Amino acid sequence: MLSFLLTLKRLFSGLWKALKRKNFQALFLLVLMTLLSGTIFYVKQEGLSVLDAIYFCVATLSTLGHPTFVPQTALGKIFTIVYIIAGTGLFLGMIGYIAYELIKQTDKDNN
Repeated sequence: MLSFLLTLKRLFSGLWKALKRKNFQALFLLVLMTLLSGTIFYVKQEGLSVLDAIYFCVATLSTLGHPTFVPQTALGKIFTIVYIIAGTGLFLGMIGYIAYELIKQTDKDNN
């Protein structure tokens, strides 16, 4: 449990440092807007609950995928294709900035 808490502290430290970069702020805002738009779409079009829609959006953007949900409508399938292509790049870019800050932090700790 202690290891988990220390890792979580380190992650939030990297996130906090990344938030000071303008490019990261833009990516972070775009990812939030992507998650919000996806959530609204899946609630309205596919009839998911808000929690299920957010869960599906985060799982999709983080490239994990959702094992049981498949969009039922043609519009839902088309939206999901575009959502995956656009959103995954944004999400991975944001994760890249956080990873960069964590690596930079580790280098400072070792010196």
